Amino acid sequence: MRSLAPGAFAAELVALAGTLGEGERRIVAIAGPPASGKSTLAEAVVAAVNTAHPGRAALLPQDGFHFDDTLLAARGHLPRKGAPHTFDVGGLASALARLRAGEPDVAVPRFDRDIEIARAGAIVIDRAARLIVCEGNYLLLDEAPWRSLAPVFDVTAALQVDEAELARRLTARWAGQGLDAAVIAAKVEENDLPNGRLVVARSIRHEIAITAD
Repeated sequence: MRSLAPGAFAAELVALAGTLGEGERRIVAIAGPPASGKSTLAEAVVAAVNTAHPGRAALLPQDGFHFDDTLLAARGHLPRKGAPHTFDVGGLASALARLRAGEPDVAVPRFDRDIEIARAGAIVIDRAARLIVCEGNYLLLDEAPWRSLAPVFDVTAALQVDEAELARRLTARWAGQGLDAAVIAAKVEENDLPNGRLVVARSIRHEIAITAD
C-alpha cells in the first residue's frame, strides 16, 4: 500500500486518464468513513482530469443508491440510514457493470443532502468518459453483498482521517441541517461513528492511502 496526498493522487489519475485510448475505461474506488472527505476528493479528481483532458472523467457517488426513507421506515431501518444495509447494492453493481461494458448515457442517481433523498437519473455518464471515479463509504467493505463490487475497480484508495476529526465534521454537517444538539449527538455516536469504525475495521486492503496535504 502506498500513501499519497490528495494532490498527488489527483495528479496520478490525470496521468492515467491521458493514457486511455478509445474504448478503454478505468474505474476508481475512493472509500472512507462518513465525513472523511470522499466527495470533495472525488470531485476534485474529476475536475482535474477534465481540465487536462476534457470529458474524460465522470463521478459516480455511492450515496445516490440510498434506499428511500419510506422504504427504510417500513423496514424499521430509518434510524440507521447510512449503514451498509440501507443501500441498493445491486443497483450500484448494475451501474458499474454497465459502465464497464461501455454503454452510452448511463443514468445514475445523486443524493440530495439538503432533503436527504436520492434523485433518480440526476447524473448521466457519457461513453466518452474514460475514468469513472466512484466514491462511497462501503465500496471496499469485506462483507456480502458489498465485497462483490471489488473486482470491478481498477484503482482502490481510502481516506485516512482520525475519529476525533470525523466527529467534529459530522457534528458540523448535522448542525448545518438545523438539527438540535441532542439529535446531532445521537446521530453521530449511534450511527455515523459506528459506520465509520466498520469501514476502517472491515474494508479490504486498498492500494493507496490518502493522507492530508
